[in-house]
Amino acid sequence: MKNRLLGIASALVLGLVGVQAQAQDTLPPDKAKFRALYKEMVETDTSITTGSCTALAGKLEAHMLANGFQQSELTRFSVPEHPKEGGLVAVYPGTSKTLKPMLLLGHIDVVVAKREDWTRDPYTLFEEDGYFYGRGTSDMKALAAIWVDMLERFRAEGYKPKRTIKLALTCGEETSWAFNGARWLTENRRDLIDAEFVLNEGGGGRTDGKGTVVAQNFHVGEKTVGNYRIEATNPGGHSSIPIRDNAIYELSDALVKLREFEFPVMLNDTTRAYFSRLGAGRTDEMGKAMLAVVANPQDKAAVAVLDKDRMYHSMLRTTCVATQLDGGHANNALPQRAGALINCRIFPGVGYEEVRKTLEQVIADPRSVPLVPMMSTGGTDGIYFGAIGIPSYGPPGLYGDPDGNGAHGLNERAIVKAVYTGRDMLTELVKAYASPKGR
Repeated sequence: MKNRLLGIASALVLGLVGVQAQAQDTLPPDKAKFRALYKEMVETDTSITTGSCTALAGKLEAHMLANGFQQSELTRFSVPEHPKEGGLVAVYPGTSKTLKPMLLLGHIDVVVAKREDWTRDPYTLFEEDGYFYGRGTSDMKALAAIWVDMLERFRAEGYKPKRTIKLALTCGEETSWAFNGARWLTENRRDLIDAEFVLNEGGGGRTDGKGTVVAQNFHVGEKTVGNYRIEATNPGGHSSIPIRDNAIYELSDALVKLREFEFPVMLNDTTRAYFSRLGAGRTDEMGKAMLAVVANPQDKAAVAVLDKDRMYHSMLRTTCVATQLDGGHANNALPQRAGALINCRIFPGVGYEEVRKTLEQVIADPRSVPLVPMMSTGGTDGIYFGAIGIPSYGPPGLYGDPDGNGAHGLNERAIVKAVYTGRDMLTELVKAYASPKGR
């Protein structure tokens, strides 16, 4: 199955790069309709603090009902403990009685965005200089909008796939402590989402930073995520008589050690094939470094070149980074406690406990700053489907810039051309998978 999926995707990628986007005011009706849907999704706040996935799921249900779907084909779901984190499942029936369904998966929740930190309102869609700006434009409301729009167009066209196409729009992928809709579906409503395979986020490609697409990727595996908490404690005292033994300083010392530490370079079959194929198609320094690191993962010069690229740096190893801080209890008191959350993206095959022990060795604080394990989750919701034997893949189609396009950060953006051409390509890809020749 994996090779067949890869082959179909590779054939379709060839025609993607040269397609040009059209200006907003000259969009044909079907793309204008898609853009309006994308806009509504971005402008519906679905963050864990101020938003509601349930509200967006309701809007999408109404949208699909207005575009040919029957109520019997749509299922809303949520749990009483998390009323704002609901989702939606849609089923587009196929004609085959032997082919198993395929599942399109998308999370509709987004990372929290503070208006005061952004150049523009994060929950308003702006189109400027070839980019869509707004929280969720790239992660991952573009793909979710493509899935919804695609099924609505299939219904309007009267398209009858051989394979039933399911769509699950879920909440909770961006948090590790709240309700996760994908996990809930796999554990409680497998009948709704049971499929031969899943198409999810994680694939796509990237540009050279100047608008030229240099790679399109098919996502077949992912790191796991481990969260750890470092905490320093101290008896404290009055701030008018400070001493060097300070919980915040102790925590800072530990974090500096973590900043300077690099996990060892690792390759597996997937990354080895990735760097081999991509490196063979490039003649620049980066391409030569890709081939060199495949030949010898300990080639420090090659690794140094690849490490200049943020994504390649992370692909080569486990990474850990401080993402949250807390500490102190009063402005006129020495801190009694200071803590930091350490978010790790763990290379496949490396154990959670192994990373924890490594971090303890790196910190090596004689004052015994403890490292406390926290909940570990998958990098995407695909991990929950893998756990029940349904493989998850991230198809090519959409693409971004080397800097990550602000996903999870400030001024998130998506390339306008990528959204429209990705929509076209993914439509063809899903049709190829839904109606395979000879089956």
